[in-house]
Amino acid sequence: MDNEGLMIFIFQAIIALFAFFVVAPCVLNAVSLFTVQKRFAKTMIDLGVVQADVVHKLHPKKEIAGVIISLVVVAAFAVLVATLWMPVLQIYGNSMTPTLKEGQIVVSVKGSHFEKGDLVAFYLGNKLLVKRVLAGPGQTVNILEDGTVYVDGEEQIEPYVSEKALGECDLKMPYQVPESRFFLIGDHRSTSVDSRSSAVGCVAEEQVVGKIVFCVWPFSDFGKVN
Repeated sequence: MDNEGLMIFIFQAIIALFAFFVVAPCVLNAVSLFTVQKRFAKTMIDLGVVQADVVHKLHPKKEIAGVIISLVVVAAFAVLVATLWMPVLQIYGNSMTPTLKEGQIVVSVKGSHFEKGDLVAFYLGNKLLVKRVLAGPGQTVNILEDGTVYVDGEEQIEPYVSEKALGECDLKMPYQVPESRFFLIGDHRSTSVDSRSSAVGCVAEEQVVGKIVFCVWPFSDFGKVN
């Protein structure tokens, strides 16, 4: 495993541990309470206040097994959250600068409803890419030679774009986004290869992994991603 893969694994583990310890304290408190009850019951037996068989009926060993099973279920749930609902991925290349930079590690959240401006991760073949949603199904995109972007006839205000450019575009403009697909575009317009190119095209809903919400590495960039 290289250093990049190790970092992603570490942050997936952190997410799993966080999910685990949200619920685990409740389970551990139940274990502690059960231990106190058991000691109290033993004292009552020693003093002759109650009979041993009565206490054993009230405190069966099955309760301990139940606690252990609960811990296992919570741990499994935490792993599922980290791997299925909150995938961790690393940014490659500079197609999303200045918003995202190469080498950053980000956390995404699974979902199927995305809005214009959202940053999303999606599969293109066996590659996992990150772009921004420009338009959704049925909307019309028009990008001028100077890089000015219109969606449904309305000029887009894009504060995350440092320099406008038409970029690698071989689509005939204006272009209508097909149903169940998204028009995705990189923030670094001159270098990004995205839905403007027929090599990528509009992205189907099932290709989208999730919305990028947080940067976790490096720590100097730690925080919400917009």
